[in-house]
Amino acid sequence: MAFQLPFKFGGASAPTPIDSRARQSKMMEYDQPLVWVVLLLMLLGMVMVYSASIALPDSPKFAAYSNTYFLNRQALFIGISAVAAVIVFRIPVATLQKASPYLFIATLVLLVLVLIPGIGIVVNGGRRWLPFRLGQPSEVMKLVMVIYAADYTVRKQEYMHKLTKGFLPMALAVSFVGLLLLLEPDLGAFGVIVCIAMGILFLGGVNAIWFGGIGAMLVTIFVSIIALSKFRRDRFFAYLNPWEEENALNKAYQLTHSLIAFGRGELMGVGLGGSVEKLHYLPEAHTDFLLAVIGEELGLAGVLVVIALFYWIVKRAFDIGRQAIAIDQTFAGLVAKGIGIWIGVQTFINMGVNLGLLPTKGLTLPLMSYGGSGVLINCVGLAILLRIDYENRVLMRGGRI
Repeated sequence: MAFQLPFKFGGASAPTPIDSRARQSKMMEYDQPLVWVVLLLMLLGMVMVYSASIALPDSPKFAAYSNTYFLNRQALFIGISAVAAVIVFRIPVATLQKASPYLFIATLVLLVLVLIPGIGIVVNGGRRWLPFRLGQPSEVMKLVMVIYAADYTVRKQEYMHKLTKGFLPMALAVSFVGLLLLLEPDLGAFGVIVCIAMGILFLGGVNAIWFGGIGAMLVTIFVSIIALSKFRRDRFFAYLNPWEEENALNKAYQLTHSLIAFGRGELMGVGLGGSVEKLHYLPEAHTDFLLAVIGEELGLAGVLVVIALFYWIVKRAFDIGRQAIAIDQTFAGLVAKGIGIWIGVQTFINMGVNLGLLPTKGLTLPLMSYGGSGVLINCVGLAILLRIDYENRVLMRGGRI
C-alpha cells in the first residue's frame, strides 16, 4: 500500500480524503439535476428559436434584421438570466418573505405605468411593455404573486377559514391585479396569476366552501369576458371548428398551421431546420408557437422529451415544497409549490394552445420561447426554488441559515 504524505515540500498541503469529501458535500448543497434540466431546456429553446426565426429576415417586417438576430439576443437573455439567478440564489428566503408586500406594491405600480399613454408600449394591439426594453410587468407579477400569496397565507393562517379576514382581502388583491391586466389586455397572464393565487390558498388550507364559490365565480367571469368581447368570442368558436374555411383563413389561422406542423413531424420529425411552417406560414413561430416547430422538426419524440423535462421540474418543485413544510418552513414550502404551479400551468396552457386543446392565447413556453423578460423571470423563480432546496439541506443537517 503506497504511503502518501499529508503535505508536500515547497507548497500547500495536499488534499486529504476528508477535504475531498467536504468539498463534494459543499458542491451537493444545491440540486444539480434541477440546474442541468433547466439549462437543457434553455439551450434547446435557443436552438429552436434560431431554427424558427432564421427565415424571418426574408419578410419586410424583419428585413433589417440578420439571420442570427434572434439567436444572438436569446443567447444574451440567457446569459443575463443566469447571472441574475446566481445573485438571487444568495438571498435568504426569510428576506424574500419580509420584502413580499413591497415587491407586490412595486409591481402594481409597474402595471399601472404600462397603461399610461406615452409610457406603455403597444405591440400587436396590447399595451404590455415598458420603454427602454424593461420588459413586461405581467411576467414579474407571476413571480411576485407566488411570494405574496405564500406570505399572506402564512400571516393569515388562523383566519383562512373566515371570509372577511382570510379569503376576501386576497381575492380583492387578485381582482385588482386582474383589472389592470385586462386593461392591457392580457387575459392569459391573468389566468396564470389566478391559478397561482388559488393554488397557494388551497394548499394553505382555505375554507373549501369559499374556495369552491370563488372558483365558480372566476369561471363565470372568464366566460363573461369571452362572451362580451366579439374578438375573443370569434376566436373561441373558431377554435372549436378550426378547419372550416372561414376560420382557417382568419381566427384559426395560427391554430391550423400549428396542427399542420405537428402532422408533418409525425413520430421523429422532418429534421432540425427542415420546418416548412416557419417559412412565414405560422405566425409567432419563435415565441408562442415554438412547440409547433419542435413538433415538426423533432416529431412526437422531441415533444415528449420537452413534456417530460417540464414534468420533472414541476414534480421537483412540489417535492422541495413538501420537504420544506415537513421541517416547519411553511412560507418556503408554499413558494416552492407556487413556482411549480406557475411553471406547470403556463406550460400546460402554451402546449394546449399549440395542440388545439385550448383556445388560441398568447403565452410563451417557459424557459424556451424567445423573450428577455420571460426567460429572466423564469430563471429568477427557479433560483428561488434552488435556494429553498439549499436551505432545506442545511437545516436538515442541523445547520443555520
